[in-house]
Amino acid sequence: MSGTVSRGGEAAPGAIAPGASRAETPTRRHPAVSVAVALAVLAAGAGIAWSAGALRSPGSSGAGQGAPPPATQRVAREDLSSTTPVNATLGYAGSYTVRGQGGGTLTWLPAAGQVITQGHVLYRVDNDVPVVLLYGSVPAWRSLAEGLTGADVTQLNHDLVALGYASSPAISELGWDYYSWETAYGVQQMESALGVSGSPGSLPPGSVVFEPGAIRVSEVLGSLDGPAAGPLLVTSSDQHEVSIALSTDQQPDVAVGDPVSVTLPDGSSTPGRISSVGTVASGTAANATIQVTVTLTHPAAAGTLDRAPVTVYITTASASDSLVVPVGALLAQSSGGYAVEVIGAANSRRLVPVTVGIFDDNSGMVQVTGALTPGEQVVVPAT
Repeated sequence: MSGTVSRGGEAAPGAIAPGASRAETPTRRHPAVSVAVALAVLAAGAGIAWSAGALRSPGSSGAGQGAPPPATQRVAREDLSSTTPVNATLGYAGSYTVRGQGGGTLTWLPAAGQVITQGHVLYRVDNDVPVVLLYGSVPAWRSLAEGLTGADVTQLNHDLVALGYASSPAISELGWDYYSWETAYGVQQMESALGVSGSPGSLPPGSVVFEPGAIRVSEVLGSLDGPAAGPLLVTSSDQHEVSIALSTDQQPDVAVGDPVSVTLPDGSSTPGRISSVGTVASGTAANATIQVTVTLTHPAAAGTLDRAPVTVYITTASASDSLVVPVGALLAQSSGGYAVEVIGAANSRRLVPVTVGIFDDNSGMVQVTGALTPGEQVVVPAT
């Protein structure tokens, strides 16, 4: 986890340190996160960091007669971000239960994991009669035939046009919400393509299923030779999403549109963005969480993973155009605070006190303010 380092007597979080420009001031959403991380990384006067080799002690530069040249890195200006990891689950968005309404006997069912799109067979009944998936938000609640009007007819007409079975100008002229002769002709064309002969151009109950989009079969509830009524399939959309049960303490750290990084089970990382943030908490008061959803920027990166554990890295603070040095360049001072050792002309050295800001774990850099200039060389631990 990354965070902001602070110490007693320094400016309050968000204040501009002496000598720092406004651009160097980090943007924080949740100062408490930064303080907690700072204590973990630099506890007990940075003794923990010393033992891990992250920070150098003031006498570790190796300066002296015959000493080899020290390892150095440049002071730079960069954009930094501080992230914190949270556990999450990668799966498919949405959940829909497909219910049979037309009766009859099931003669074909899809397999779990199968994706079914607009105009394709969802299942078959009796003498191999297809039940078709169409797109729409209004469920199929009645028989559809010539002369009817309504929202269900509107979505049927749009489906027939999208599938190429009906003419958009003809449907538009007759009315999108009207089951016209053009609609009947389109239904005949669709059913003929699916192997139905002698279609009357109408749709009896249970012959189509409307869902918002393509579906992926999660579980098959019905059985062959069983009744084509009641719950038959549990489905989802075919689009991946990442679900996070985020602690309410971290709610200020997230907002819709925020970029995140998702680490998949194979260790690879892929970018994403927060697509929704819940407002209703669940769980006990001590462990209350909200639901946060992440949409992957490159969905194909997830393959066919379902209900897979992943890690999402949320940005908790950021700083633009900041003065930065490697974390290893920091020297904890006996009087408190930190400094870096700068190499000058003729291999001269001087200690420059710095105020430490946010850490970027990805780059290993830390934001500092002090009498430093981009391009100067600071001493770092030898590798």
